[in-house]
Amino acid sequence: MGKPILNEGGWGRGAEGYGRDRTVDLFCGAGGSSWGARLAGARIVAGFDIWRVAGRTYQENFPEARFHEGPLEQWDATRLRKPLKRIDLLLASPECTNHSPAKGAGPRCEKSKATAFEVLRFAEVLEPRWIVVENVVSMRRWSRFEEFTQALKALGYHVTEQALDAVEFGVPQTRRRLFILCDRERTPPQVRPPKRKRLPASTIIDGNGTYGYSLLKTARRAEATLERAQRAIGILGNRRSFLLVYYGSDRAGGWQRLSRPLRTVTTLDRFALVRPRESRHFMRMLQVPELKAAMGMPKRFRLVAGTRREAIRLLGNAVCPPVMRSVIRCLAAQ
Repeated sequence: MGKPILNEGGWGRGAEGYGRDRTVDLFCGAGGSSWGARLAGARIVAGFDIWRVAGRTYQENFPEARFHEGPLEQWDATRLRKPLKRIDLLLASPECTNHSPAKGAGPRCEKSKATAFEVLRFAEVLEPRWIVVENVVSMRRWSRFEEFTQALKALGYHVTEQALDAVEFGVPQTRRRLFILCDRERTPPQVRPPKRKRLPASTIIDGNGTYGYSLLKTARRAEATLERAQRAIGILGNRRSFLLVYYGSDRAGGWQRLSRPLRTVTTLDRFALVRPRESRHFMRMLQVPELKAAMGMPKRFRLVAGTRREAIRLLGNAVCPPVMRSVIRCLAAQ
């Protein structure tokens, strides 16, 4: 396998002449990981995901790569090896819902969790120098987690686990995720976040009058929503804007200040902006461009989704590109 050469522009040309570090993204979703890897100098050659909507977005943003649609287990990695040529980096964000506390107390699907083992199957055939697996931190509590990491080591990888929060990488959102870094040649170092100021939620808000508001207190408004708002107004007073936060169980009262980073973006529509005007309060839900900014995605990143719900699901499942960029650069620096 040709060894990539690090240069000032990213990862250089390997001995086999295939160009910059060639990357495959498993469970790619919209392509947040791929975007971050490309920013670090990687060349994206293929993405895999079961969701057609994700595929449309992925192909829009990575026209140079080929998207493979369908369950990962249906793909024969051996047959893909020749058309993919040499692969240097394997990215993977296996299904996380059944690991996440956000699922609540409902039953967990072990079959869904076991999709992580597809990473091993592809790694064994493609033999990449590096692997990066991203998931929720609670994946560590999975009964088969040690089996998974030991299997990576059995394939010849040195493995480093690290929890990283996107807010430490210039993303205006608190989003703590587990990253499993794997390197065939040496132990991956700990990723050091850049020394940047934490960005507050106010930095993503469109204050240009682009979006319409509705009156907060109406007969049709849910009582729980009004209770959240009243708790915030009781602390902040009547003259300050704030965010309502739905679907949360962190004892924060169902709201947050705009001066703090946004709470974690999920696949649900959970943030509403409330602002005072003329002795009354008005509200609106945060919009897709604002949530995209909260994920650290640039304006040129295009979401190709038919509905608002699909767009938010794409974002909630995504990896923040600035975090993945730092992870890849950390690996490349070796």
